[in-house]
Amino acid sequence: MNVYDFDKTIFPGDCAIGFCIWCMNRHPKLYFTFFPKAVVNLILRKMGKMPEYLMQRKFFGYLTLIDDFDEQIEKYWDKNEKKISAWYLAQKRPDDLIISASPTCIIEPIAKRLGVNFMATEFDREYGVYVNNMMYAKEKAKYIIDHGFPLIENFYSDSLSDTPLALCAEKAHLVINNASKVIDWPELNDEIRAEVKDKIDTGWNIHLKE
Repeated sequence: MNVYDFDKTIFPGDCAIGFCIWCMNRHPKLYFTFFPKAVVNLILRKMGKMPEYLMQRKFFGYLTLIDDFDEQIEKYWDKNEKKISAWYLAQKRPDDLIISASPTCIIEPIAKRLGVNFMATEFDREYGVYVNNMMYAKEKAKYIIDHGFPLIENFYSDSLSDTPLALCAEKAHLVINNASKVIDWPELNDEIRAEVKDKIDTGWNIHLKE
């Protein structure tokens, strides 16, 4: 079994942000009712005054405001499915597992189109809350272990924050250049280990500088 992160790994960019922009362009009132609050929350996060999981929950809140969600998410993927990385499509297998911090309601339609398994952050669109913990960093490894998945042959991610899951795989690969290039996972020297631990604890993604 091969396991893949989604955003910036097999898909360029962040699909939750992309779908948010898609919805705002089709429901312009969101630029006034949602967008200003999202900017404030991002600033608070950057200042260390709001934890990552809370900022993300408030951001995902735009999903509660989309009355025609089912229609829009299919149209979004009709437009953006073609962006899935060619290197991934060339090696895709039916037992692949996509595991993502983006909401299930966004990941599920594209996973079904690809014909692969998936796990993502379960977010209740009616009440605007997480159903379980955000599928981020250590939570990904915990999910794999708790559910007794078979041995991971290869793991792919764009972020060193996924090191806990990378350590569960026989071979880990880092994806760089916005989902376009695959390299070996870097050796975890003391400096990188310290940065990984700090960033996982504070909830920030870590990207290797070329």
